[in-house]
Amino acid sequence: MDPVRNPFAPGAGQRPPELAGRDREADAFDVVLERISRGRPERSLVLTGLRGVGKTVLLGELRSMAVRRGWGAGKLEARPDAGIRRPLSAALHRAVRDLAVRHRAPDRVEEVLAVLKAFALKSNPDGAKLRDRWQPGIDVPAAQGRADSGDIEIDMVELFTDVAELAADVGTGVVLLIDEMQDVQPEDVSALCAACHELSQSGAPLIVVGAGLPHLPAVLSASKSYSERLFRYVRIDRLDRSDADHAVVVPIEREDATISSEALDALFSISGGYPYFVQAYGKAAWDAAVRAPIAADDVRLAAPDAENELAVGFFGSRYERATPSEREYLCAMAEVVEGRDEAAGTASIAQYLERKPSSLSPARDGLIKKGLVYSAERGQIAFTVPHFGRYLLTQD
Repeated sequence: MDPVRNPFAPGAGQRPPELAGRDREADAFDVVLERISRGRPERSLVLTGLRGVGKTVLLGELRSMAVRRGWGAGKLEARPDAGIRRPLSAALHRAVRDLAVRHRAPDRVEEVLAVLKAFALKSNPDGAKLRDRWQPGIDVPAAQGRADSGDIEIDMVELFTDVAELAADVGTGVVLLIDEMQDVQPEDVSALCAACHELSQSGAPLIVVGAGLPHLPAVLSASKSYSERLFRYVRIDRLDRSDADHAVVVPIEREDATISSEALDALFSISGGYPYFVQAYGKAAWDAAVRAPIAADDVRLAAPDAENELAVGFFGSRYERATPSEREYLCAMAEVVEGRDEAAGTASIAQYLERKPSSLSPARDGLIKKGLVYSAERGQIAFTVPHFGRYLLTQD
């Protein structure tokens, strides 16, 4: 099989050749856009799921849907070691530029950009020298007395309100998409919730779509108790058998090739239906096949190559981020669940390591902060990465 024509695309956030199994989420978002366009109230959206299920890809698809409707759209990725002012400013700057194309009053656009610049400049530390001060690249003077108090909650509410009013002027809306939302710092999470609450009460046409790991709802709830009612939560999971087959068959047929039903059985079994793994094993199977149709033997022959690539780029890079004590904890988790994708009891892990549970808290907390595990429920811990336990059991 010609490797140049290989249709599969395993990559972080890279859109697969066929976005299968996400029609329900796309249709629901289309309804949200339409309702807001008609002035009807609607909640912001939070997507949760393990790594490799396609949350980032879906965020990109939702952004494209909004842009096609004439909405302003900005996207950012949260980082645990940085505040949200700068990336949020850049994302909303992009959204405002989208709106400016349709707005007939340049002065009104500049007013909002001035507020946005004032908000952005507050990310600079007090007393910072001029050469060390970050400039947001907005070519208007910063506003005074609007979104520049230094209180992130007050400033974000005012900024969101002004941007939403600009969108309302042109009869459209704004969507702010936040990836890795569980990494937003607590103060900024509280501000986001407050801003979304204010907008939902006023019916302003600005919504937030966040994506993060399964414990993201708990992060939001710990910040604001009303967050449970503020957002609509959607769990993004692995593909079922028919959708997984669709994700494989359609790209192959576009290249005038075929795949046997036995090969599809083997691909689903080895990938577990996780979209990233479907792409990884599909790509390897195409390269391993001499001719069409791709056979089950081709999938089995290609599996070690795919697993070696995953071991370096998907599993290994995450494992290397852990300290020795955290790696010990990860390996103990894998042993307790016997490599399965399920939660392990923290007491069982302590028993396996012959340690007191309290002595393992630093390692567990460090892994949670690094996004390698999450607390499934009280007394339970699980991997954020599918098949991670199986990978760990194969390591020395």
